[in-house]
Amino acid sequence: MKLSMIGLGKMGANMVRRLAYAGHEIVIYDISKDVSTDLENELNGVVAVNTLDELIKKLPSPKVVWLMVPHQHVDKMIEDILNAGLSSGDIIVDGGNSNYKLSQKRGEMLQQRGVHFVDSGTSGGVWGLENGYSLMVGGSDEAIQIIKPALKTLAPSDESGWGHVGPVGAGHYVKMVHNGIEYGMMQAYAEGFELMHSKHEMDLDMHQISRIWQHGSVVRSWLLDLIADALEQDIEMSELSDFVDDSGEGRWTIQDSIENAVPIPVLTLALQMRFRSRQDSSYSARVLNAMRAGFGGHTIKSK
Repeated sequence: MKLSMIGLGKMGANMVRRLAYAGHEIVIYDISKDVSTDLENELNGVVAVNTLDELIKKLPSPKVVWLMVPHQHVDKMIEDILNAGLSSGDIIVDGGNSNYKLSQKRGEMLQQRGVHFVDSGTSGGVWGLENGYSLMVGGSDEAIQIIKPALKTLAPSDESGWGHVGPVGAGHYVKMVHNGIEYGMMQAYAEGFELMHSKHEMDLDMHQISRIWQHGSVVRSWLLDLIADALEQDIEMSELSDFVDDSGEGRWTIQDSIENAVPIPVLTLALQMRFRSRQDSSYSARVLNAMRAGFGGHTIKSK
């Protein structure tokens, strides 16, 4: 099929590559003209354009415009695409990490203009080019049917790793929960390895243990593979900061649990631990020490 891709960061560019390798035709656009030109020169079947007007003109109807831009810029991009000439029956796909509530609003707005909106939760990161992407897709049956050839190509296989999970908003909702679970799994691994690392009298080999767990263990996973690879390079991970960022989906997951009164303590604590990692000095810990010294006369280490 022929479609367009807007936003050629690491994931967007690799999605273009996977589509092009399978014979799809892709019209690409990015705010960096050099990025889009380089990709055009690299791949057969890929055409770079300098304006959204040009992009829309090069697409057959129904036009499929796939966005891989930061969630903060989705509304402006949708407005610009509509102004460039998108019309009834055409499709906008948001494959980034947008809040599902905003996706629902965008779907309602576009429906009034006869334009389909598809929200695709996309997982796979930089490994998606080789292994395929996990795609959680929300939207109408009609829209999903039109973009199905691209979904099958981007996924690990025609029949696995992707699915139409519900109406508009459902794709980004499922991806939000996916990322919340990811936070909890990552925190559990991190705490387990820290506990073993602190057992000095046993002189445990963290890399060896990670490799053992990769085969036959109930905790084997891709995340464990990443840990094992990192430990092979540097057992102390001395080049890495202990500052852990969050990209938003974890917060949205916790907010949704509060709104629906569904307890998710593990996921909530995992997010809170990321906040803790960013503090150079913890005021709350000093308050705790003040109380310990006051009621129990405990010896408190000075700063």
